[in-house]
Amino acid sequence: MDLDIQAKIEWLMKTLGYWSYLPIWFVIFAESGLFFGFFLPGDSLLLTTGFLCYANPGIWSIAVMCFGSFVAAVLGDNVGYYTGRKYGRGLFEKEDSVVFKKKYLIAAQDFYDKKGPLAVVAARFVAIVRTFAPIVAGAAAMKYKTFMTYNIVGGFLWAVGLNLLGYFAGEALEKAVGKGNVEKYLILITLCVILLSFIPSAIHILQEMRKNKKH
Repeated sequence: MDLDIQAKIEWLMKTLGYWSYLPIWFVIFAESGLFFGFFLPGDSLLLTTGFLCYANPGIWSIAVMCFGSFVAAVLGDNVGYYTGRKYGRGLFEKEDSVVFKKKYLIAAQDFYDKKGPLAVVAARFVAIVRTFAPIVAGAAAMKYKTFMTYNIVGGFLWAVGLNLLGYFAGEALEKAVGKGNVEKYLILITLCVILLSFIPSAIHILQEMRKNKKH
């Protein structure tokens, strides 16, 4: 990373203090359960912030980042769940809805019946799917106690796990390239993380395209 850009980022983070965490946590919250959040880079953001916490220990705390990210993820999923619980079924009253169709609700219900509550955890690690999973769970009337239990597990594994993965990746990189050189690789690492985070969704889309061709 350009030293001038790095210096500006550090200055901004120091100036904002704890407020600098809020934009990160908002993105995590939005991607976890708000309709417009599906395009946000949750995976890459968590890994990158974990990396930045290691590279800038005097500015960002990994403990604070992990805790706030976890809370934001769990709260976001709760908003998604209640959105689906309150409005989800109304989307399927008409056989041919603009956004959804009734068969989608039935398919979602079948999915949760077959896969069980672990689906709430697994969805965390699939881009786009994690945004709509809690909404579908609410619309499909999954018991809240069950949803919340697995929401907490999934939120912890995703938010805390990816932050720590980014943090320890920074530590490993520093050992490989030498102290003080980690920041130079930040842009390259971020691009790689973004690419990897969209691979599961790309695979899913390709599989769906193949199925449609067969039919």
